[in-house]
Amino acid sequence: MNTDTPATQRPKVLIVGGGLGGLMLGILLEKAGVPYEILERTHDVKQLGSSVSLNANILYMFKQIGIYDEFVAISSVCMLVDVYNEKRELEFSLDYSGMKEIGGIDTRMASRPDLYDLLIKQIPPQKIHMGKRVLSTEQGGNGVMVRCGDKSTYEGDILVGADGAYSSIRQCMYQNLKKRGRLLSSDDKPIPFTSVCMLGQTRPLDPSKFTHLNDAACRFSTVIATNRSYSWSTFSLPDNTYCWAVAQNLDTESSKDYDNFRSSEWGTETSESMCQDVYNFPIPGGVDGKLTIGTLIDSTPKELISKVMQSEKVFETWYSERTVLMGDACHMVHPAANAGAVNAMQDAVVLANWINTLSSTKLNDIEKVFKEYKAERFVTAKATFHNGHTMAKIVGNNVQARFIRTFFRNIPSWLWKIIMKKMSESRLQVSFLPLVKDQGSIEPIDQPSLRKTLKIIQDQREV
Repeated sequence: MNTDTPATQRPKVLIVGGGLGGLMLGILLEKAGVPYEILERTHDVKQLGSSVSLNANILYMFKQIGIYDEFVAISSVCMLVDVYNEKRELEFSLDYSGMKEIGGIDTRMASRPDLYDLLIKQIPPQKIHMGKRVLSTEQGGNGVMVRCGDKSTYEGDILVGADGAYSSIRQCMYQNLKKRGRLLSSDDKPIPFTSVCMLGQTRPLDPSKFTHLNDAACRFSTVIATNRSYSWSTFSLPDNTYCWAVAQNLDTESSKDYDNFRSSEWGTETSESMCQDVYNFPIPGGVDGKLTIGTLIDSTPKELISKVMQSEKVFETWYSERTVLMGDACHMVHPAANAGAVNAMQDAVVLANWINTLSSTKLNDIEKVFKEYKAERFVTAKATFHNGHTMAKIVGNNVQARFIRTFFRNIPSWLWKIIMKKMSESRLQVSFLPLVKDQGSIEPIDQPSLRKTLKIIQDQREV
C-alpha cells in the first residue's frame, strides 16, 4: 500500500459493487470530478430482477445529472396499487396519484434491468472492472488496499462497500473490528431470512390477451393468499411486458430451512422448484379471468427468472477508518417496502455530497464526512425498515394483517395525504451541480448534506 500519498489532494474512491447504488455513486463522483473505480464481483451483467419504483425522493437528482428524460422513456406512471384476493376480486386500492402534487414529480415504475442499463451507460468503461471478487482489505492512516480473487490489487483513499446484503466489505470491516474488541454485539448476530422472492420479466405480450397492458399507466396488482404464506404482484410496463414477483414470507422455523442456501445474489439456478410451487397462483388482467403466475412464467425467458433469499436488518456500524457501507450492505428492508433501490441511491447522493468537499486524504477528515453521512441517513433507514414491516403485514394472512387491510380500505383521505406527504418529504439533490427547482406543493424537509456542503463549496470558492 502506498505510504507516500500527499494529504492535500482529492481522495480516490474504490467502490465495491456495481449494482444500482454503486453505479449511482460512480455517476455522481464522475460529475464531481472525484477519481474512482468500481469493482464488480460478477464477470458479466445479469439482466435480472423485477421492477423499481422511483419518485420525487430521487428523481430531482435524475434531472440534475441529465438522465430524467431517458428514465421517463423506459418507465410508466404509477398511481394505484390494486390489492386482490385469490378469487381475483378487488379488495381495495391505494391511490398514490396525489404524490405528484405533493412532491412535484410522478411516481414511476421501470424494470430493474432497464434502469441498470441506463445507469451503466453513464460510467466510462475503463472505470468499472468485472470479475473482481474481493478476498481481503487493508486500511490505515495512509490509504486502503483491496485484494481480489484474480490476484489483482487496487489502492485508494476511501473504500465503499456497495456490495449487497451479504457484503464482503462489511464482513472484512467487522472481522477487523471484532479482533480489536470494537464490534457492537448487535452487529455480530446472524441475519435470519425473512422471505424468499422469485422475480422475472416477460417477453412483450399481446395486450388483447393481457388487458392490463392497454393502460398507459403502470398497473400494479398485488394478490393476497387466503391460507398460505405467499403474496404475489404484477407490474405492467411500457414495452408490453410484465414484471412479476412472488414472495414467500418465512417464520423462525421455516427460515432455518434455507440456512444452507445463504446467498444475496440474484440467481436463476434454484428457481425451478419454486416455479412449480406457485404456477397456479391466480392473477388479474386477462380476458377470460384465468391468468396465473404460471402464464407469466411461461412467457419469461428461463434465464431471466431469479430467486433470492431476503433479510431485514439495519446495522449500527456503517464505517470504520477509511471504509464506509451503503445500500443493503448497511440497511436491508422488506421487499414489500419497494424501497431498496431508492435507499441505495439516496445513500449515494449524501455520500457524494460529502466526498466532493474533501481536498484532503487525511484519515481524520475522511472519518468526519462518514460521520455526517451516517447521521443523515441512519434515521431514514430506520424509518424505511419499520415501513417495510408495515407493508409486509398488509400482504399477510393472519388476524393482524386483516386488521391492517381493513384500516387501509377505510383510511380517511386526510390521513392518507399525511402518509403520502411523509413518503415524499425527503427530496434529495447534490450540491455540486445546478439545483433543480422543486415543484412540490409541500416543502421538502431539510437535507443536511445539501445545506452544509453548499456552504463549504461557497467558502472554498471565496478563498
